[in-house]
Amino acid sequence: MPVPQRTAVITGATSERGIGVATARRYATEGWAVVILDLDGEKSAKVAAEIGNEFTVPAFGFEVDVTDEQSVARAAEAVGAEVTAGNLPAVGALANIAGITSPVPFLETSLELWNKVMAVNATGTYLVTKAFLPAMIESGWGRIVTMSSVSAQRGGGVFGKVPYSAAKAAILGFTKALARELGDSGVTINAVTPGAVDTNIRVGSTDEQEAAIAAGIPLGRTATTEEIASVITFLSSDAASYLTGTTIDINGGSHMH
Repeated sequence: MPVPQRTAVITGATSERGIGVATARRYATEGWAVVILDLDGEKSAKVAAEIGNEFTVPAFGFEVDVTDEQSVARAAEAVGAEVTAGNLPAVGALANIAGITSPVPFLETSLELWNKVMAVNATGTYLVTKAFLPAMIESGWGRIVTMSSVSAQRGGGVFGKVPYSAAKAAILGFTKALARELGDSGVTINAVTPGAVDTNIRVGSTDEQEAAIAAGIPLGRTATTEEIASVITFLSSDAASYLTGTTIDINGGSHMH
């Protein structure tokens, strides 16, 4: 495999059945170096080492709380130090995947829940993007992918309810506005809006709920994490150079517009 020319940073990438780890593996398959950022620093380092060994690419894992500005700054500094030391190539892509859901009816939500869901999904995307964007602009090349959801487009209707849908809708506005600001900087930013995916995010769902979700999808099934990962890595490629501010639907036909 050729020597990696760029590093992809992925947040929320330690869950065994998660979109994040599938995306990290996909980047590595395509020859990228990878950085795994998640709440558990030890697990992040372990997952990074496993991917690095399997695909023979440079890999680095570090702890981050995407809702905490200082934690994000420490993670960005640690990645920067690895780049400066020659252990990683320059960061070329950022996949903002860390997120949580909120399957609670609106009148049962608390302000604490609302703030938490907003913080992890929307504020986390803001903080991590702001931390890694300057180096991309300086290099004149970068790819940022944000994780929204079909729930933002449909107004829920899958599993997450009002706080989740609102946070994911905020990400769509963030993505489009930042794409306009970045203009001819060489850095693009695009959003993906998955429908139901076969992950652990729907903790507590019943078999009946899962069957009902699948029945409402024209393709008759939920997506695999690998299917989402393939779109994220495409948006990070040279082939996607004329895509910015776009929203790519990956929902099996459950929402068409």
